[in-house]
Amino acid sequence: MASTKKLFTALRRRGPHRVLRGDLAFAGLPGIVYTPESGLNLPAVAFAHDWLTPAESYAGTLEHLASWGIVAAAPDTEKSLVPSVLNLAFDLGTTLDILTGVRLGPGQISVHPAKLGTSGHGFGGSAAVFAAAGAPGRVKAVAPLFPSATSPRAEAPAAGLSTPGLVLTAQGDPMSLRSNAVELARVWKSASLRLVSGGKPGGMVEGRRLARAVGLPGADRSTQKTVRALLTGFLLFQLTGNQDYQDFGDPEAVLPKTEIADPNSDPVDLENKVVALLKP
Repeated sequence: MASTKKLFTALRRRGPHRVLRGDLAFAGLPGIVYTPESGLNLPAVAFAHDWLTPAESYAGTLEHLASWGIVAAAPDTEKSLVPSVLNLAFDLGTTLDILTGVRLGPGQISVHPAKLGTSGHGFGGSAAVFAAAGAPGRVKAVAPLFPSATSPRAEAPAAGLSTPGLVLTAQGDPMSLRSNAVELARVWKSASLRLVSGGKPGGMVEGRRLARAVGLPGADRSTQKTVRALLTGFLLFQLTGNQDYQDFGDPEAVLPKTEIADPNSDPVDLENKVVALLKP
């Protein structure tokens, strides 16, 4: 079996599958879907966007997942100044209904109803938690990426989840007013909290070439590659049971470019650990 480091390096790159792109609107929901060129009973993930961010801004991440054999779709809803996290969570569930209810592509692609996950970035990370909590037993893995606080808060449903979770956060993010990564991991007993070394919480959004000029976080390729590898490995293990990727689902395993964080530790200790990630 390949070492975790080699697997991580491979997962940072595009996978072996050719990828097809589709439109969720054919089933009545605005959004995009990426699939491997063919395959039956595939795993799938519904992905939720951050605040004021279109689903298209995560096309590279969705395509990356599909290249590794995971059907990935993102609803393009709730993009107003005051979006509803509950409505976006509902749309994630609808996305999974679409993926499992129809043959995709030219009829040679199908999703297994017992291999479903949810994920999301920022605001969408909390929506992914609500979606999993609203469908007990249906969602097998949840991955909030640099999640942010919402109203209502996602901590309440997270406290009742037994679904495996991967909560990613980064330097400067754990104790910020907007992030709820630590709070989620603190109450969600089946989730692990990992700090992404050098990660930029806003860096997952693709295509913001002029963002920094107007004070918005810009795309960060390093963050995207690391997070895509961690997310892909986590989903391949949790949704397919592929033992090659067991470490990506093990809360205690050492993974490249990350450090395990204890959400119950003293906030100052946690901040010191984050700062230590930046030291050579």
